[in-house]
Amino acid sequence: MRSSKDRPRTPGRAQADDPVLNIIGNKVALGPIRKDLLGLYQRWINDFEVTRTLDLPMRPFPLEYEEAWYQRVIQSDRDLTFTIYDRQTLRPIGNAGLHQIDYQSRTADFGMAIGEKDFWGRGYGTESTGLVLDYGFGTLGLHNILLQVFSGNSAAIRAYEKAGFRRIGERREARRVNGEIWHILFMDCLPGDRKLAKDGPRPAGAKSQSRRG
Repeated sequence: MRSSKDRPRTPGRAQADDPVLNIIGNKVALGPIRKDLLGLYQRWINDFEVTRTLDLPMRPFPLEYEEAWYQRVIQSDRDLTFTIYDRQTLRPIGNAGLHQIDYQSRTADFGMAIGEKDFWGRGYGTESTGLVLDYGFGTLGLHNILLQVFSGNSAAIRAYEKAGFRRIGERREARRVNGEIWHILFMDCLPGDRKLAKDGPRPAGAKSQSRRG
């Protein structure tokens, strides 16, 4: 994470017009969901290329549906959703968050969607996932974060694994999309998994450090 002094700027944009940002990474920044972006969020969930890999029915969603979702999220103590921005332009490109947060058991479910398709396959999903994991473990003190992903969404699976998620099981042939039958994969991440992902692979020939003093 970067400090507020590293806050991105868009050329010609007045500082007062910048969106509120909570977390700033290298490629993305995360900020609160915004009522003035409901039309954009609605466009994303009405794009069947986007929703085919989400746990949503592929049907039209009116603006009233998005307004009701927004009200639920901002009033919930167990759901935290961010808007994902391209760091350089501050263009909103998706949403990511933690859901069903259990502060006693220190667990939550992760969800993400990159709605702007020209940002697919460019590492934005991997970094957004990592920033939300760091927030969940470091700021909220969570210990186990779970997600579900469809087996046909290979790009998302790679992004999640790069961020530290591990596969723990599957529900076989439980999702049908446009005639395709997919498994539902379950993945989770612990703080140690995230640390290993951030540290990167150990160099060849490197010896593991003993935990003894």
